[in-house]
Amino acid sequence: MSQRKQRVEHGLRDVLTEMIAREVKDPRVRAATLITVTKVELNVDLSVATVYISIIGDDATADGVLAGLAKAAGFLRGPVGRKLNLQHAPELRFQQDASIDMSEKLAAIIRDDEERARAAGREAGRDPAPDPAPEPAPDPAPAPPPSADKDPV
Repeated sequence: MSQRKQRVEHGLRDVLTEMIAREVKDPRVRAATLITVTKVELNVDLSVATVYISIIGDDATADGVLAGLAKAAGFLRGPVGRKLNLQHAPELRFQQDASIDMSEKLAAIIRDDEERARAAGREAGRDPAPDPAPEPAPDPAPAPPPSADKDPV
């Protein structure tokens, strides 16, 4: 990945985080408890930015926030481009970041597994004692050498 692309992605993330918090007045966006810009991905020619948003709230709130941000994308595009000194500001597309929800689910599964291990009398995070390795099979008898009596054909 080019350094310019990385710099623009990080700059977009920082500027969008600030602008969403201060400039967007849409009540659907304000309804969420916490909105965080987790990641920004630009396409190859830097014309489209996919902005991943983490939203604390129920599903209806999250849908409203995404709809409000999609509506405000044009409003945000110009000032973001000017703050980053971009000649052409990228089109902004907002998506909910599912990685945080997935990590919470995985953490819950691990906690549940550890509780089951404790209930079964095993120490959490350790495998049970390994089975002893089976003894190797004895080597087969070597084949007898070819007989010299036979006439080659």
